[in-house]
Amino acid sequence: MAQNFEHPFQGLQFVQKVSGGPRDVLVASSGAKLYTYSADSGQRLSVWPQDGADTSTANDTGSNPENEGPPEKKRKVDPEETKATAAPAKKKPAAWSHIPILTSTPDGKYVVALTAEDKCIRVFQIEVDGTFLELSSRPMPKRPCSITFMEENEILLGDKFGDVYSMPLIPSAEPRISKAAREHQKRIAATNLTVHTQRNLKSLEMQKQQAAKKAAVKADKAQEDAPAFEHQLLLGHVSLLTDVAFVSLPSPDPSSTRRRGYILSADRDEHIRVSRGPPQAHVIENYCLGHSAFVNSLCIPQWAPEILISGGGDPYLLVWNWTAAQILQKVPLVEETTKAKDVAVRSIWASSFDSGFSNPTRLILVVLEGSPTLLSFTLSSDGTLTTQKPLTTSGNVLNVQPHPTANTLIISVDNIREPGSTQDWRSAPASSQTRLQTFTLKQGGETLEWESVPSALTDNINAAETSTVSAGADKKAQTALNTSLYGLENLRKKTYGDDDAGSVL
Repeated sequence: MAQNFEHPFQGLQFVQKVSGGPRDVLVASSGAKLYTYSADSGQRLSVWPQDGADTSTANDTGSNPENEGPPEKKRKVDPEETKATAAPAKKKPAAWSHIPILTSTPDGKYVVALTAEDKCIRVFQIEVDGTFLELSSRPMPKRPCSITFMEENEILLGDKFGDVYSMPLIPSAEPRISKAAREHQKRIAATNLTVHTQRNLKSLEMQKQQAAKKAAVKADKAQEDAPAFEHQLLLGHVSLLTDVAFVSLPSPDPSSTRRRGYILSADRDEHIRVSRGPPQAHVIENYCLGHSAFVNSLCIPQWAPEILISGGGDPYLLVWNWTAAQILQKVPLVEETTKAKDVAVRSIWASSFDSGFSNPTRLILVVLEGSPTLLSFTLSSDGTLTTQKPLTTSGNVLNVQPHPTANTLIISVDNIREPGSTQDWRSAPASSQTRLQTFTLKQGGETLEWESVPSALTDNINAAETSTVSAGADKKAQTALNTSLYGLENLRKKTYGDDDAGSVL
């Protein structure tokens, strides 16, 4: 029997190889590493970062004096003695413990990942042989909670402090000039064309040198608080941000062929804000208000861009015509009972399946936090969700990816915790740990049903080791690992006692 658990896959993403052709690479995040697998056979192609690789970022500031002891007296050391006593080089661990966000550009050519503790957004290109080519790493001052894309693959991200930024997929090679530096450059109105005497020319040169020094000092100070790379603050919430989506629709002007972009942002205070896309992100079109708890997940199907499905801390989904801020349907997720426990929507996915009928089946898939059940619905053209039979996996559902060619669902499951729990660990690792499962739709019948099917892809990936988790981890280590995967209940506002009813944090 295995002595350790294998890290479950927190993120899954099918991407296209740079050379073109079919979408044939599965990228997955497990623990502190990224893996690529052949989408046909499940053969592992590459791992990032390699053991011992330098994972430092621009945020690294060296050692921490508070954690170091007083300096020791220096003494002369014989070179031969140094060689004899030199310790073997140790493998440098990654600067993060997990990768909470993994996504790819709409064209499938680039992968964007967020490494947790260093808050670094990393852009990769997957080479022909499946290896990772890291194109950029940009540390943010505050941890992003959502990453998506706008036109021309421009990154749109929201952080937990309520701000929404945009930045280019590939940063410019030229350093960004801070606002303070630009202001100092504008203050000196005189130029060599307006000053003619020798004395005044010298005075002008001294002013430029002093201004350059002040600008450099202010620029250095600004770099401590804001990223030095190109980025733009688009909008902000006064509450904790949870999810961001971008969609473009035809212009309301019938004579125009251009499309207008919109940014939808959700927060802890039950709000869904609809703003215009850049350069008019300051213009708020409307608010979609109807949730009574935090909103955590926004889903806009590609085939129905005017429809929004939202979920969070409520025991139901809301279906919107978001352009008019109109609720089309309220869909219960659990049976309404007086003793029903709090539920939280972890993620919502929209997918299209060829189920054997003339038209593809439009599916909305929903998973609740700490649940081994994947809820499925069909979405009709008028925006109505119809409940279908759910599927049950061997562990809590973490992520879902439709296979682009096999017409199946690849589901990442939690192999460490007991199904239905976010805190209780299994008594011991299984001899064969299942981290991925494959399901497909049954053909025929009035309602859609799912069945588990064998797959060489998932079998080979499950058989290969990733990073391990000690089965004997203490409570502190278990809590840290639990928090890295499950944290939605921290968004729920708490009430305290009868006397404090209505008061929340």
